[in-house]
Amino acid sequence: MRLDLIDKYDLRLPRYTSYPTAPHFGPKVDAKVYEDWLAALPQDLPLSLYLHIAYCAEMCWFCGCHTKITQRYQPVADYLEVLLAEVEMVAKRLGGRRKARHVHFGGGSPTILSPDDLMRTLDILRARFDVVADAEVAVELDPRTADEAYVQAMAKAGVNRASIGVQDFDERVQKAINRIQPYEVSERVIGWLKSAGIHEVNIDLVYGLPHQTEASVVHLVEKAAGLKPKRVALFGYAHVPWMKKHQRLIDTKALPDVPERWRQYLSATKRLVELGYVAVGLDHFAAPDDALAVALREKRLYRNFQGYTTDSASALIGFGASSIGALPQGYVGNEGSIDAYKRIIREGHLAVMRGVGVSDEDKLRRAVIERLMCDLAVDLDGVTAPFGKTAAHFASELSALKPLAEDGICTLAGNSITVTDEGRPLVRAVCAAFDQYLKAGEQRHAKAV
Repeated sequence: MRLDLIDKYDLRLPRYTSYPTAPHFGPKVDAKVYEDWLAALPQDLPLSLYLHIAYCAEMCWFCGCHTKITQRYQPVADYLEVLLAEVEMVAKRLGGRRKARHVHFGGGSPTILSPDDLMRTLDILRARFDVVADAEVAVELDPRTADEAYVQAMAKAGVNRASIGVQDFDERVQKAINRIQPYEVSERVIGWLKSAGIHEVNIDLVYGLPHQTEASVVHLVEKAAGLKPKRVALFGYAHVPWMKKHQRLIDTKALPDVPERWRQYLSATKRLVELGYVAVGLDHFAAPDDALAVALREKRLYRNFQGYTTDSASALIGFGASSIGALPQGYVGNEGSIDAYKRIIREGHLAVMRGVGVSDEDKLRRAVIERLMCDLAVDLDGVTAPFGKTAAHFASELSALKPLAEDGICTLAGNSITVTDEGRPLVRAVCAAFDQYLKAGEQRHAKAV
């Protein structure tokens, strides 16, 4: 990657897990609007379910998630009861026992739940929703808080995919981000998962952390690949201490500079492909036989708040404090404060406090952005036709992309756009040309790489 392109295009841009993106959610979409949207969903529309477990046992300083630290289980138990009450409320408003094809536990640390509570939660979900027999049931797992009995409980409850937070195996890096997790801990938990029949294992890695180097990150991905995960996510650390105050505890002098971050990303990406993984979009890698790689080949890849996915459901129902949902009518976001969220639900109200409706224009632009993020290519003639428009609708956007094409970030052939191999890390810069909400100079997003 040319250094002049880094300076030019490594901007603060959305990750495009939605469009419009979360900073544009507002109070006009509230609990009443959400209730109306739920009631209007067709009975035969399959759903995805997301549960946000907003607690961790310890704060990792690099973390950008919405979470609260507790050393006691009672706050977690209290929170879970409220979340399950929200499940009951939403199910009642939906009416009937709606089909669900994906269930995802995120956090925080979902495995802070006791084994019994995890199994009880899935039992309740299956009672209120028709969770299909081959549904993907995924749990984000903290290896530091799971034992073999817990993993066996996960399997018994029907969990069939686990995402392991690793970040880095290097002890110096771990100390710098306050996440001490020896390699042997991750290796042991992955062994337990596979022994229990949970073979779909993802590993999350992070580059751009304190004390990391290009060589150390390459060694990191080699070590992670040795554990034979089906998927690897390679995320760039986003240092946003103005949003996440605990990140102020990270020594900024130990962070790599921008060119070094790029070298880490490019070398790690190259090595993962050499090790047999298929590059998926911006930052995911999958074994060739994994469902994500198959979906990429068959042009059935999607993007939502969990990142790249095979989930095609147009209705994602979020439960828990700060959870985000996506419906055909628009996006909704729950109250972020755990205490306020619990109070609202206990008073018998839905906890949606913000959101945004989507217009036909938003849906069209979202379709273009999704194909670029997933396929690294889009045929504007094909995408615009279902909306009753032609590629001429995006004449100004095509014109805006010409400088990127001249710089080798993408190619323009008629009304088709293709992101080049060199431009893959900058795919969000290509997508930004279609973003009507993005304002130049905004600091609310992370850097492109």
